[in-house]
Amino acid sequence: MPVGLFRVCLLVITAIVNHPLFFPKENGTVPENTDEIIQKMKEREESLRLQQLRLEREIADQEATQAALEKAAVVVEESKEEKVRWDMWTALSMVIFLLIELWRQDFQEGNWQDIGGEEDDMAVLGKAFKGVAFPDKAVLASFYEKRILGTTGDMARMREMVEGFADDLLEALRSVCNRDADMEVEDCMGVGSMYENWRVRKPFVCDLIVPFAPPEPYCFRCQTWCSGDSFPPDEQGYGTIKVCRADEDATGCICDKTKLGEDMLCLLHSQVSSTRPSSEMEDLLCFKNTQYLDADQVMKWFQIAVTKAWNRISHKYEFDLSFSLLDSPGALKIKFKSGKSIAFNLTPVVQYENSDVYFVSHFPRSSLAAEIPSSTHWFLTFAVYERRFIQLVSKTLPANACHLSCLQILSFLHGKQCSLTGPSGLTNYHLKTVLLHLLQARPSQDWAPEKLEARLQDMLKFLEKCLHEKKLYHFFIGNGKVPAELSFPIIFQRAEPLNLFRPFVLRRDIYRKMVDTFHEMLRNMSALINEYTVHIPLAHTNGIRKEPL
Repeated sequence: MPVGLFRVCLLVITAIVNHPLFFPKENGTVPENTDEIIQKMKEREESLRLQQLRLEREIADQEATQAALEKAAVVVEESKEEKVRWDMWTALSMVIFLLIELWRQDFQEGNWQDIGGEEDDMAVLGKAFKGVAFPDKAVLASFYEKRILGTTGDMARMREMVEGFADDLLEALRSVCNRDADMEVEDCMGVGSMYENWRVRKPFVCDLIVPFAPPEPYCFRCQTWCSGDSFPPDEQGYGTIKVCRADEDATGCICDKTKLGEDMLCLLHSQVSSTRPSSEMEDLLCFKNTQYLDADQVMKWFQIAVTKAWNRISHKYEFDLSFSLLDSPGALKIKFKSGKSIAFNLTPVVQYENSDVYFVSHFPRSSLAAEIPSSTHWFLTFAVYERRFIQLVSKTLPANACHLSCLQILSFLHGKQCSLTGPSGLTNYHLKTVLLHLLQARPSQDWAPEKLEARLQDMLKFLEKCLHEKKLYHFFIGNGKVPAELSFPIIFQRAEPLNLFRPFVLRRDIYRKMVDTFHEMLRNMSALINEYTVHIPLAHTNGIRKEPL
């Protein structure tokens, strides 16, 4: 019984489990629409494959983009590093260039006067010297003896006569001036070619400078272009002169530099002394409404004073005195009854501090000369130091040295050429500057009298080089090798070298005229010398051959 019951229960359970309502049709082991299901599965698989390909492409694109970005970042970084390296090299190159330029300028400033230490330095010839026949020693010696020495024998007597008359004239000038209001005139000094013994061209003209000072309680305060304040390039070589009271700024008082209150009073300076009427400053020869000394006012005052002085002493002399140049305050001419005349320049100057450098009021003007910036700008002259330097060097040279002979011959040739082709910007002062450079550069034995020809060639070569480079430096300004015996002011030794040819850089017409005149002088040199040379027998010239430079 129990077994039967068990079998019945098992049968019922089996029937229930296999009933169709309990399990859907699609869960059957063998579906009815198999092809349709397979087709859907293939479509699904293809869709999944396409999505996989799309995802792979997107991933590849992202990876390529990322790689490109990383590569671009690397390139940018490398370019930055390269730019930094390039900027560093550029900056380094600029620094090196600036150092080289500074060294070159320092080398030029420190060694511009060393132009004759080596023969090779003087052997660089320009086109101007090609084919030029230079006179031999015998012709030069004969020319110098007959033409130059024969015409300069009366210079000593002329200097003595002019100096004596100038002293008498200045003494009379002091007597006619008001000692309390007019300028105080000191003794005159001779400068220039007549007192350096190399003047060759007639008429002989003595150059005398006359220092003057303001009356008490005033004094001159001088300021130069190299004293620290900025001066324009066209004012180099000039300075200004301020007329001040002797006690002004002596204690370092700041009352004239700072505005004091209306209720405050300076105990050192009264209100009366701090203000000066313009008429008082004009009486002191200052420019209108300024304290700066006016060169035009000085010229008028000096001419009037000289005229009064001459009227006082004219009865003592048997000649007439007149002004020979209207634009030069002291260009005077003595006229004798016989018709002869003697010209000399008596130029008022102002001493720079306690040195022998002087501010010059006027030079005889020329259409080729550079214009003075204004009447309150005074040109500085170193003529006294130039004379002393020549005298100092002459003591170390051999007997009858040829240094002045070279300058005399060159000055004569240049003067003759200018008389043929007209004046040029090249002056005797330029020629003397060339000689001063060579005197400092060459040893003493090189100036023996038998070396006249070689030294004259050196001067011409150096001058041709300066004309080509448009650079001829002032001998004293910026020259740190000035002999200590001269006691030359250190402020000018430390100044930047002053190029005397600078005015011709912008004035090309004058520069062209100057170069053409120099070239013409070279070509005509032999003819000019032979014209003034007596015939030399052939026996004196045997063994001497003329060679082009």
